[in-house]
Amino acid sequence: MSVKKVILIINGEITNSGLLINLPDDLDDLLKTASCELNITARRLFLEDGTEIKDISYIRNRDKIYFSEGEDFKHSPISVGSNSDWITLNVGGKLFTTSKRTLTNSEPSSMIARMFSEDTGGYLSPSSLDKNGAYLIDRTPTYFEPLLNYLRCGQLVYDKNINPEGILEEAKFFGIESVIPILEQCISKQKQNRDNLPLTRRDVIEALIKSPHSAELRFQGVNLSGADLSRLDLRNINFKYANLQGCNLMGANLSWCCLERADFSHAVLDTAQLLGVKSLCANFEGVTMRNCNFKDPAGFRANMEGVNLKCAILEGSDMGGVNLRVATLKHANLKNCDLRAAVLAGADLENCDLSGSDLHEANLRGANLKDAAFELMLTPLHMSQTIR
Repeated sequence: MSVKKVILIINGEITNSGLLINLPDDLDDLLKTASCELNITARRLFLEDGTEIKDISYIRNRDKIYFSEGEDFKHSPISVGSNSDWITLNVGGKLFTTSKRTLTNSEPSSMIARMFSEDTGGYLSPSSLDKNGAYLIDRTPTYFEPLLNYLRCGQLVYDKNINPEGILEEAKFFGIESVIPILEQCISKQKQNRDNLPLTRRDVIEALIKSPHSAELRFQGVNLSGADLSRLDLRNINFKYANLQGCNLMGANLSWCCLERADFSHAVLDTAQLLGVKSLCANFEGVTMRNCNFKDPAGFRANMEGVNLKCAILEGSDMGGVNLRVATLKHANLKNCDLRAAVLAGADLENCDLSGSDLHEANLRGANLKDAAFELMLTPLHMSQTIR
């Protein structure tokens, strides 16, 4: 048979300020133990309601017993009946008031349940009490609160700014087993989502700050879709195979970058610097690239061979000497562009608007010019040399 436990309290003192002991076999032994533990000469003992005890058999497990040196029973400053279901926990300095039922019913085998269970078989001694009678628990309140709410309603709800890994550690500590797989699933999903999220402007800036030479930076194959990279100095960076769909690169400096097979579809690159870029087979479909500069004063040509510029807007861009061999420019807007000495051999220029563009010495050999709009700024002699 399990041994009963009782809480010893000096008559008239705060209800929750007592000491927990195993109940002795007879009343005299209990008085002797109380005298020793409470440092008084215990002669009389009472229940919380003031009933004086004459027979030890009337004492139940976890009863609060008040001892006097002969005086009558005095009500405690905080008098909570033995049948009260409400308790206060002091978790890491934060107070939580809850019911014993909440702590014991949902997870009866957990450590927190066994601390306050009426079942003597698996009972654990409650912790020490603070000056106000709250049970002290040295854990983190931020992570404890979602677990207490889970015990109350059976649903795990926590603030998005709280790390679920911290809640998981608390659940393991308190032995709240049913919530552990839920938390593990949340953590796994969170990590998976983070891995799939595109990098942000902050991520790129941090990488630029940490790298002494941008030429050593590689964003090869990374997801930057939708990022705001406007007006950043991104020279010499390797963006091969990167996803930059819908990016804002207005005014950015992408000179001498490797953009091979990168996806810039529907991105904004107005006024961007693109000197000497290597964009072999990149996807620029639907981009806006107004007033961009591709022309390197040192003579290094931008290579955009095989690039997809379908429906792109490059109006007013300086594209002198750019290599657009076999590029797709269907329905593209190249109004008023400088295309001097540009290589457009084999390019698809169907329905491309080249009106007002300078095509002196441009190579249009084999280009598809069906329904293209021209106001060629070259002589008949130049035209015969260029378009064959």
